[in-house]
Amino acid sequence: MKAANSRKIKALHIGKFYPPHRGGMETYLRDLTTALEHKGVQCVALVHASPQGNESEPVTPSAVSPKVVRAPVWANILFTPISPSFPWKLNRLLKEESPDILHLHMPNVSAFWALFLPRARRIPWVVHWHADVPVAALNRGVRWFYRLYRPFERRVIDRAATVISTSPPYMKSSPALGSALNRCRVVPLGIPEPKTTESISSETFETLPPPSPLRVIAIGRLTYYKGFEVLLQALTKCPGVALEIIGDGEQKRDLTTLIEQLHLQQKVKLLGNLTNAELDQKLRACDCLCLPSIERSEAFGVVLLEAMARSKACVVTEVPGTGMSWVVQHNQTGLVVAPHDSDALAGALTQLAANRDLCKTMGRAGQIRFRENFTIDVSAAEIKKVYDELT
Repeated sequence: MKAANSRKIKALHIGKFYPPHRGGMETYLRDLTTALEHKGVQCVALVHASPQGNESEPVTPSAVSPKVVRAPVWANILFTPISPSFPWKLNRLLKEESPDILHLHMPNVSAFWALFLPRARRIPWVVHWHADVPVAALNRGVRWFYRLYRPFERRVIDRAATVISTSPPYMKSSPALGSALNRCRVVPLGIPEPKTTESISSETFETLPPPSPLRVIAIGRLTYYKGFEVLLQALTKCPGVALEIIGDGEQKRDLTTLIEQLHLQQKVKLLGNLTNAELDQKLRACDCLCLPSIERSEAFGVVLLEAMARSKACVVTEVPGTGMSWVVQHNQTGLVVAPHDSDALAGALTQLAANRDLCKTMGRAGQIRFRENFTIDVSAAEIKKVYDELT
């Protein structure tokens, strides 16, 4: 079908949550819909109300702000928000907004409701494949639930006019996307460009005696697949490196204990969650970012873009099938090592600690790569091309 020439293309996005809920998918959904509005696409987002609360909309929305509708959540079962009103709200938005495109951000169980709504089936679907469900790493109950989830997931993929993957390695390695490769397109994630690129000092790192250590930060939820235990083991072999870990999660107590057992209290700090302004300050103050993830659950690594945008080198792991070692180019914008290998990780950090000029050179190259490939404007422009082809 063709969108009328007298009006904008209108896209209805189905997401899991939306900021201020914390998360990479959530932040990207906000940034993407805002950027698409600037490009003349009218966006509406239907999401779940966040258990974090504090979700009141601006009193006077901007002329380019997407419309956000939040469905109340009754409970969370096996990491899945249960929202009885979600299908009703989806059907109402399909009727009232008359979208030209239905854009489903996966994984998200509530997106399956579109399969049962005639209004949804009348328009093209864009399925945004942020990540596979990490079946092997899940507990028995969630693996059992995935047996029910998988047939609906397959039907959504089969119904999609276009499937968007965030990187070539992830697209090629995803078991779920194997039957849809002819309809897949790679559109990398993106973030807004920082307002300035000036570095600032950090009092936290200055507590260590000279010579000045390599100032490393790691950012992410304190969970199993982030590989922070491997990073801490590596720090025992890096005398010239100081580390700050930003984030919170279920492994906080275990990591705190490990830091004490490894006698790293003087060179490693767990900072918890920070505000956006505080996070920006830490990114500007550090020398490099380390993302030591060990599982394919780390599909892309948006924090890498945050660091590259601020001209910081990155040290990442080469987990097969993920986008991390595609985003960061080995020996150009950072260093790539094997996952689960604390010796290799220590070697990479030691190399940067010994050669600060190399660290800065990689950071500058990363910033160039970011501006060419990973801004939200670049990502939104590619998404709009998809919309133009389907309407």
